[in-house]
Amino acid sequence: MRDADQTISWSELLRETEAIIGDRAHARWICETATSSTPDEFRAMLDQPAGERAVGHLDAMVARYRTGEPIQYVLGSWGFRRLDLAVDRRVLIPRPETEQLAEMAIEKAATFGPTRTVADLGTGSGAIGLSIADELPIEGTTVWLTDASDDALAVAQANLAGLGRAAINVRIAHGSWFDALPDDVMFDVIVSNPPYVADGSVELEPIVADWEPTSALLSGSDGLDDIEVIVAGAPARLRPGGWLLLEHGHDQGDSVRALLEVAGFVDVETKRDLADLDRITAGRRP
Repeated sequence: MRDADQTISWSELLRETEAIIGDRAHARWICETATSSTPDEFRAMLDQPAGERAVGHLDAMVARYRTGEPIQYVLGSWGFRRLDLAVDRRVLIPRPETEQLAEMAIEKAATFGPTRTVADLGTGSGAIGLSIADELPIEGTTVWLTDASDDALAVAQANLAGLGRAAINVRIAHGSWFDALPDDVMFDVIVSNPPYVADGSVELEPIVADWEPTSALLSGSDGLDDIEVIVAGAPARLRPGGWLLLEHGHDQGDSVRALLEVAGFVDVETKRDLADLDRITAGRRP
């Protein structure tokens, strides 16, 4: 990149950034973040000279990107359904299949009324639980976000601050799975995107293994350790008719369905993701 004291327009910086990192969309996102602008605002300022502080921010992000850091962490935020979430190396990057999980949880929770209580176990950035709070009615909704990681809960808390009025319906609790929840609270929907990758899995992409928190990814020799804990504990925490929804690996659908059925769940079904792979299994407490 050029020195910050040289006069250079944002259109020139955009071209240079694209040439350096080799990705047009990522280059634009980085430039927009450096200028704290929306896409429309950035288009309007393409012919304007870049300020020194913004160029320094741009250079720092490009340097991080070139080390292999995921674009979501470089930008510091990522879109999830209707929300713009802060994300960094303390939490997993929100993914499209998890948006499908949130959508299913919202649909299930919306069938309960006049009140509904939902738990998002292992919330990470808060993506699922905050989306549920954001999209369900303000009146009568309570959403619990839990995580065993203090670092993850700090990110979720930061994202809660930007939720708006719906934030009054959110409770944040530290602890492992159901241990984080008050004993006297029962739930209509329990949803989780738990760790489900087998230790030593060759399917884990290097960029994921190198940058994202392994505690949120790995779960024993078959990847099912945490799912087994959640399934075993859920019936005692769900109201009759309540739903448990779990994201899991593409090759774990049969195993997760079997776990739910053995635990007494009915109407057990597995949904496929956008790649037509098993990804989300749900079951209802009779």
